[in-house]
Amino acid sequence: MKKGRPNDWSGKSRGGSVGYLVFVFLIKRLGLGSAYVLLAFVAFYFIPFAPNSTKSVWFYSRKILGKGRFSSIRFLYSNYFNLGVALIDKTAASAGLFKNFTFSFDEPAEVSEILSGRSGALIIGAHFGNWEVGAPYFGKYGKKMNVVMMDAEYQNIKTILEKENRLNAFSVIPVYENSLDHVFTIREAISKGEYVAMQGDRLTPNGKSREVHFMGREALFPLGPFVMASRCDAPVIFYFAVREGFKKYKFVFRLFKADESTKRRGGELAVMEAYKGELEAVLKSSPEQWFNFYKFWL
Repeated sequence: MKKGRPNDWSGKSRGGSVGYLVFVFLIKRLGLGSAYVLLAFVAFYFIPFAPNSTKSVWFYSRKILGKGRFSSIRFLYSNYFNLGVALIDKTAASAGLFKNFTFSFDEPAEVSEILSGRSGALIIGAHFGNWEVGAPYFGKYGKKMNVVMMDAEYQNIKTILEKENRLNAFSVIPVYENSLDHVFTIREAISKGEYVAMQGDRLTPNGKSREVHFMGREALFPLGPFVMASRCDAPVIFYFAVREGFKKYKFVFRLFKADESTKRRGGELAVMEAYKGELEAVLKSSPEQWFNFYKFWL
């Protein structure tokens, strides 16, 4: 369903290769503290100079969260600042500073059993919090992590990933426009007992979508991740990394409990509904940590 489809995401995340390079330099030469100090000023820059993103965050604050004008101005800054913190922290963690962070886990026993087992798993996250800071945690299970992302986004940061040896932490499955090659790559990875991580909260150019009631208003969710989840014949786990303080994160895992109806035609809607509920829960507790900088709601 594409009725009333809002503007699609361009395929590139906010903050490009220059931003990564600056923060990598500061972290390596001057430490984490210097990067946070610079961020306090940089966050102001994005409010006027990233108008499309600012417009989307303003709508989110005013229409979805119901904040007033002054509260929304503060929310704009907080949202950009939290995005910068996520960038700094994931860069630091992947550069070997993982032990400098404190982590807690909201991980049911059933999820631990799956991650400790031999089967592959499809992990669906969101552009929320800082999912990448948890990549070293998945490594303890000795399985390969594959991350699905738009090719435009991958090319935007590929040089930095290679330079910092971060491609050793995970493999990228690029999604090309008008191509289904990634579907076969995902299936192959899962069949080998590997993890595949993808995001379930962002539309892609020409991708199919579904209109659902989300956070009090109609929004469009991509169908692709949930179709894959309903047909991949592997455990499906929802995963969110919530920042709870300075260098402090909580990892939230939820297992989607599939049944025979999930594999039938339309089963993807059950997965989407369950995911939507989990995403709403983390957004209500930490709304400033959602980084979907485009028009999401209708």
